[in-house]
Amino acid sequence: MRRTLQKMLLAALPVVFLAGCVDYGKVDQGRTVAVDKEKKTVTIIRDKANDAQKPDYNYLPALTYTFPTESAEMGPEPKAGLRMKLDADKSEVVLYDPQKKNFVTIPVQIVDKQEGIDSSHPLVYDSAAGKAKAFPAVDKDKKIVTIYSGRQKLLVSFIPPDEYASLPATAWDSGDEVRVYYKDDGKALRLMNVSKTNIFKK
Repeated sequence: MRRTLQKMLLAALPVVFLAGCVDYGKVDQGRTVAVDKEKKTVTIIRDKANDAQKPDYNYLPALTYTFPTESAEMGPEPKAGLRMKLDADKSEVVLYDPQKKNFVTIPVQIVDKQEGIDSSHPLVYDSAAGKAKAFPAVDKDKKIVTIYSGRQKLLVSFIPPDEYASLPATAWDSGDEVRVYYKDDGKALRLMNVSKTNIFKK
C-alpha cells in the first residue's frame, strides 16, 4: 500500500511541476496617450487604482506596447488624449506632457460648470442628428475650452493660462481606456479597447 502511494506521488510530481511553470501572462490597463499607426504601437498611462469609477492615472513611465500580431486579438484602434484628470472643484486639469514624459497640473479659470449631465442630455447630445456633440471644444476667439466627462457627468468650460491656450482640442481629450494582455514586456498578445467595447452586446 505504501509503495503504491509512493508511486502515485512520484507520478504526480511532473504534473505539479509543469503546472507551476505555466506562464499565464500579465494584464495592464490604462488610458491611451499616444498611438503610432506606422509602428503599430499604443502608449498608455497605467490605472493604479483599477477602479472604473475612481481611476488613478499617475503611473510613470508611460508604457508602450506593439499591437497584437493577430488582428482578431485587437478591438477598435484606441483614441489618444492627454487629459488624465479634470478637477472642477479645485479648478485644475492634469495633462500628460509627452515631451517632458511627466504630468503637468494646469490651474484654469472655470466659467461654467454643469453637473448631472448624462450622455443623452441636450447639452451634449444632438437628437436631431442622432449623435453626441463633439467634445472637447475650443473657442479660440474667447480662449475657452469646454470638456464633457461622461464618467463624472460633468460639462465644464474654462479658460486655461496663456501658455496652454494654443493647445488643440485633442490635447484636452481623455484617451480611450485599454486593457492589454501580454507575456513579454512591450508586446501585446491581446488589446481590448474598453471604452469602445460593449461587453454585454450579444
